[in-house]
Amino acid sequence: MATTEKPGKPGKTGFPKEKKIVIAAAAVIIVVAAVAGYLLLAGGPSAKIGDTVSVYYTVKLADGTQVDSNLNGTPLQFTLGKTGIITGFQEAVEGMRAGDQKTVVIPAAKAYGDYRADLVRTMNRTGSLAGMNFTVGKSYMFGTADTQIPVKILNVTPSTVTIDANSPLAGKDLTFTIRVVSINPA
Repeated sequence: MATTEKPGKPGKTGFPKEKKIVIAAAAVIIVVAAVAGYLLLAGGPSAKIGDTVSVYYTVKLADGTQVDSNLNGTPLQFTLGKTGIITGFQEAVEGMRAGDQKTVVIPAAKAYGDYRADLVRTMNRTGSLAGMNFTVGKSYMFGTADTQIPVKILNVTPSTVTIDANSPLAGKDLTFTIRVVSINPA
């Protein structure tokens, strides 16, 4: 008894050639749709060095005190790897996608650095400093016309002023909550 294969029905040799092509095409369409859907849901490409990113952030100290945030303002926009943004923050953003949010603890060494005693100086109140009124605890801009740095006044006497040129966040681990708004590839 001979077996004959009828079109459209599986026989001993499997599906007919036409059905195999349709199944293969359907499989390709499903894979393409899955990849496209993943990219859409995942927020597109991940941020890499050279990309310009826009982010919202909140930064807190270890005790939970919030020291800065731009949530109710304009997103921070910068180019990964080419700005003065702290190293740990850039490393945290790298690899994120638009819409991603995460919270990271950035150690002092990758934030504003360790507190440096050599940045505390006592200066004589001569020249332009002689006539200035300083308030202990207040910050002032010091330097030349081209380069100004913020310093905090630690002590004032009639003949000297002691300044601290460390960042107020030096020596502190910082907790950042970061949400990527957009990524413009390089």
